[in-house]
Amino acid sequence: MPLITKKPNLFAALIAGLLLITAFAFEAAGYPPCDLCWKQRYPYMVIVILGLFAAAAGKEKNHTILLLIMLLFALDAAIAGYHVGVEQQWWQGPTSCTGGGSLLGSASDALETIMNRPLVLCDEVAWSLFGISMAGYNFIAATVMTAFTARILKK
Repeated sequence: MPLITKKPNLFAALIAGLLLITAFAFEAAGYPPCDLCWKQRYPYMVIVILGLFAAAAGKEKNHTILLLIMLLFALDAAIAGYHVGVEQQWWQGPTSCTGGGSLLGSASDALETIMNRPLVLCDEVAWSLFGISMAGYNFIAATVMTAFTARILKK
């Protein structure tokens, strides 16, 4: 496993890239992302850039870059965990992408609420496997990669 131990920044970039490719493949297969799904992609995009930069600069084991990558994986895990909670109705999500919202009041207010809702809601599970949503799998992957990078940093 030389790539994992000798080039952890590059390995992290490859994993983040694979996760991004998977997300875009689901989108191409007819599962458009909600707003929270998009927010989960941004840390991975930065991880890919940092990992490739480290590889190009010959800093495959640079601890500062790996620390930044670890923090980005942790951020992604936090966003994904929050998204899972919104999907499971454990807490209210952002009003900009959830099915909530008051339809009380005038007809024009109700119509405006309906028209301003996004097409893809953050509080609805679009796809799941074994009862785990895409956000759930992303939470697992980001948490594992956070632990991996923390372990490499500790060595």
